[in-house]
Amino acid sequence: MSLFGDDRRTLLKRLSRVSALGLYVSVAPSGFLFGQKPKDLFSDKHQQALQKGIDWLASRVQEDGSFGESVYQQNLAVVSLGGLAFLSRGHLPNRGPYGKYVSRLVDFILQHAQQNGLIAVPDESVRGVMYGHGFAALLLAQVYGTTRQREVRPALKNAIDLIVSTQNDEGGWRYGPTKKDADISVTVCQTMALRAARNAGFFVPGQTIAQARAYVRNLQNDDGGFRYVTADGQSAYPRTGAAVVALASLGVKQNELFVAASRYLMENIPKDSEYAGNPHYFYGQYYAAHALWQVGGDHWSKWYSQVSELLLRRQLTSGEWEDESICNEYATSMACLILTMPNNFLPLLRK
Repeated sequence: MSLFGDDRRTLLKRLSRVSALGLYVSVAPSGFLFGQKPKDLFSDKHQQALQKGIDWLASRVQEDGSFGESVYQQNLAVVSLGGLAFLSRGHLPNRGPYGKYVSRLVDFILQHAQQNGLIAVPDESVRGVMYGHGFAALLLAQVYGTTRQREVRPALKNAIDLIVSTQNDEGGWRYGPTKKDADISVTVCQTMALRAARNAGFFVPGQTIAQARAYVRNLQNDDGGFRYVTADGQSAYPRTGAAVVALASLGVKQNELFVAASRYLMENIPKDSEYAGNPHYFYGQYYAAHALWQVGGDHWSKWYSQVSELLLRRQLTSGEWEDESICNEYATSMACLILTMPNNFLPLLRK
């Protein structure tokens, strides 16, 4: 029996479906499945912290699928990140001990899928609906790619069509479903959703991909980092990680751009003292984790060792991580997604 209650053959079939979606799955020889962990990076204490985090997240999923606190209680980005955290540990809708929680989160998203393609909670205004739309489309694409749930397909197709139709002339996206302007923080949400949907069998126009690549490339500064918009601006750690992830999502292979960006990330890792006071801490580390995993090598191992040790120290005994600027559900989902990286089971990108 596996950790899912499946036999080996069933688990392998499920993992092959996940791999087809674009999740990176390592099925190693010698009988190690789905968790061949580099001993120098991922230890029992990482595993225990992840399990406590997932348990806490499960306790926070409401019957109606809402998830989060205060003004973020029904925020679709937070809901979707919770779903991604479960998926990153191999938990699928209606399967295994956490399946019901994943199903609730997915159902909540589907209930807010509008006929015009936009996935949004009515009157949602916190930081723009396209953040939530992008994360929701990403989660639906991953769920559809692994389960082929019929009820997911129409909402996902409409969501992807809306992303394609709202790309602006520069090649990016911003807060609302319009072509007015663009920034990297919203753009990366859409490119990850497009990549996951394309991997799941949905059509994404080549022109959309090419324009998005050009837009993101135009954001890089001479120091290797990336700015927020195409107008002149300073580089920053969160947006640099996001830009690398966006380019990787768009099929850009490692090149000098990636090398310069990874060097910038390593030189600007947030200090431990910034954990509590930095409103973008988890956002930045989430994208840096994806970005440096793509680069690999010493940069990845050094980064993960440093950041994961801080996360382990900061986890509360209840299993959660704190984030005063958004909510603990958001922080805990992000922390779980970061910590699980060395498991070779990524929530989107193949290496």
